[in-house]
Amino acid sequence: MAWAYLAVAICCELAATLSLRMAVDNARWYAIVVPGYLVAFVFLSLTLAEGMPLGVAYGIWTAAGVALAAVLSRLLFREPLTPLMGAGIVLIAGGVLLVELGAGA
Repeated sequence: MAWAYLAVAICCELAATLSLRMAVDNARWYAIVVPGYLVAFVFLSLTLAEGMPLGVAYGIWTAAGVALAAVLSRLLFREPLTPLMGAGIVLIAGGVLLVELGAGA
């Protein structure tokens, strides 16, 4: 169940972050920003309550958020996504993988 909670937390945080970008041009989007972040934190708390270690949960949550936000901001807002940024995303994912593998040892 922890992984399902974490997936919901990631989706809510991503929706809130993308809405924050939209709110720059239209303040109505703030109606999604605040609840989105609140729900994300609730589900992150539920993830931890299910026993997932904080380092693993937070690492996956933030890494997935960074990677998905970068890709979706490229698609939705035509923001840059350079090869160097892509390499950074790969390094972040690798670091999170190492943290997760280390937690299981």
